[in-house]
Amino acid sequence: MKHIIDRLFTVPNGLFVVLLLIQLLPGKATRIVDHPEYTVGLTLIFEVILLTASFSIKEKQSRQVFTDIIGFIYAFLILWVLVTAKFNLFGNAKGAIFPPPGAVFMRFVDDINTILDNVRYSLVLIFQGYMLGVVAAIPLGLFLGWHARVGAAAGYIAKFLSSISPIIYIPYAIVLLPTFRSASVFVIVVASFWPALASTMSGVLNVEKRIIDSGKALGLNRLTMLFRVILPASLPQIFIGCNQGLSVSFILLISAEMIGARSGMGYYVNTYADFGNYTSALAGVFVIGIVVTVITFLFNLLQRFLLKWKQ
Repeated sequence: MKHIIDRLFTVPNGLFVVLLLIQLLPGKATRIVDHPEYTVGLTLIFEVILLTASFSIKEKQSRQVFTDIIGFIYAFLILWVLVTAKFNLFGNAKGAIFPPPGAVFMRFVDDINTILDNVRYSLVLIFQGYMLGVVAAIPLGLFLGWHARVGAAAGYIAKFLSSISPIIYIPYAIVLLPTFRSASVFVIVVASFWPALASTMSGVLNVEKRIIDSGKALGLNRLTMLFRVILPASLPQIFIGCNQGLSVSFILLISAEMIGARSGMGYYVNTYADFGNYTSALAGVFVIGIVVTVITFLFNLLQRFLLKWKQ
C-alpha cells in the first residue's frame, strides 16, 4: 500500500491537479481564443503516461528522471496558461504572437496531416545528407588517424574548414545546385562530415597503445587491425562527433528550409509566421522540438547498444 501511495502522491501529480484546477479560473479576452479542452486532453494523456511509467519502470533513478520531465512539462503548461489565457499579460497587441496553449494544440490537431507531410520531407533530407556525410567521414578519419604523418597535416586543414559555420554555405548551395533538395542534402553533408571526421581522427589517435600492441602480437594485417581493433576502440569518440553533427544538421536544415524551401518543417513555420499566424507557427516549433528530441533519443539508444561492451 505504501508503495502505491508513494507513486501517486508526488510533485508531478500535484502539478497535474493544479493544471486542471486553473482551467476553472475565468480568463481574460484575448485575440486568439483559448480552447482549454485541448489543454485538458493533452494533460490527461501525459498523466496516463506518467502513471504507467511510475508503476512499470523498476529502476528508481530512471523512474525519477521520467517523472521529473513530466513535472517540468506540467509546470511549463501552468505558467503558459496563466500568462496567456487567464491573465493575458502580453495584452491584445502581443497576444497573437503568444497564443494560449489550447489554441496551439487545437491547431496541431487540425493541421496534423500537413505537419506529418512536412516532417516526413525533412526527415528524408536529414537521413540522406547525414548518412552521406558520416559514411564518407568515418573511413577517411580512420585512414588519416592511422597514418600519423598524413593525419597531422590533414588535422590542421580539417580544423580550419570545420571552423567555418556550414550555414554560410546555404545561399551558395541554393544558387549553384540545380534543386533546393540537392542544396539541402549538400549542406547537411557538410554539417555532419566535419564533426564525424574530427572525432574519428581523434578517436584513432587516442586508442591505447596496449590495444594496438595486442593486435600486432596476434599477427593481424593492417586492414583487420583498422576495422576490427581500431574502429571499435574509437567508437566512443566517433559517436561524440556524430551526435554533434546530427544536432547541427537539424539546425541547418530548418534554417535552409526557412530560406528557400517549398516543404519541410522550416518552411511550415516560416510560411505561417510571414502571414502572422503565430498559432500555427508555434505548433510547428513544438513539433520540431519533439522530432529532434525523439531522433536524439533513438540515436543515444543505438550508441548504448553498440557500446555495451564498455559498460
